[in-house]
Amino acid sequence: MSRYSELVELVQSFEKDFIKFYDKGNKSAGTRVRKHMADLKRKAQEIRVEVQEIKGVGKDEGEGESSPESPENA
Repeated sequence: MSRYSELVELVQSFEKDFIKFYDKGNKSAGTRVRKHMADLKRKAQEIRVEVQEIKGVGKDEGEGESSPESPENA
């Protein structure tokens, strides 16, 4: 669950800038919020790729796939 913990910590680290921007109207904090959101997007993409790689391990062994020569496709 370390990836989950990484995400939680990342989002929690944004809190001060979110409060400064949304509650206090600090425009500089708004710029940092946008940067934080880009960082979150990058982290999410990294995790998505990792999940696909892990899922793809079984597929490399031919699980669930039928070859063109198999009778199922004739």
